Amino acid sequence: MAIQAFGRILRRLRVLRGMKQAHLAELLGVAQATVSRWERGDLPISPDQIAAAERLLATPPVPSQDAALRRLVETSALKVHLICDRTHRLLAASPARRGEWRGDPADFLGRSLLVYASPAILAAEDGLDALGWHEDRYASLAIDTGSNGDTLLPIRPGRALWERLPLADGSPARLVTTLPP
Repeated sequence: MAIQAFGRILRRLRVLRGMKQAHLAELLGVAQATVSRWERGDLPISPDQIAAAERLLATPPVPSQDAALRRLVETSALKVHLICDRTHRLLAASPARRGEWRGDPADFLGRSLLVYASPAILAAEDGLDALGWHEDRYASLAIDTGSNGDTLLPIRPGRALWERLPLADGSPARLVTTLPP
């Protein structure tokens, strides 16, 4: 396998596991700069190091972690919901968040909420790539929400905190919390 190809794979597996370069380096007994150089394709990695990295990063997901996260969201007193960071599918919502909605909250589960986004939210969403959001340069971001004018799933002007976190299968989720005025 080409050095650059493995470097990209190594970075992707590490990021999906939510692991910092320094932590992986510690587990592999190398310097953080070594992991960085492997990921960039600037330094060859031995077959033994590849095998060790794969063992550390290819651990099976633990679905109970996602169930615990969902339970925390669904019992939170805050206005909070959890979505898939890529598709915006609703994964869980707190009672305070569900109380704002006019439809049956169960009807929204598994559906993308992006269709209800306000212009301000869409603008913030459009700027995420430039910020490096999907490359994990930011773990959280406060945004202005604006209003969407929708009666079924209304969004009022205010501020929200977006927090990016990995699910057990490595896919990214976003915890959305309404910030107090």
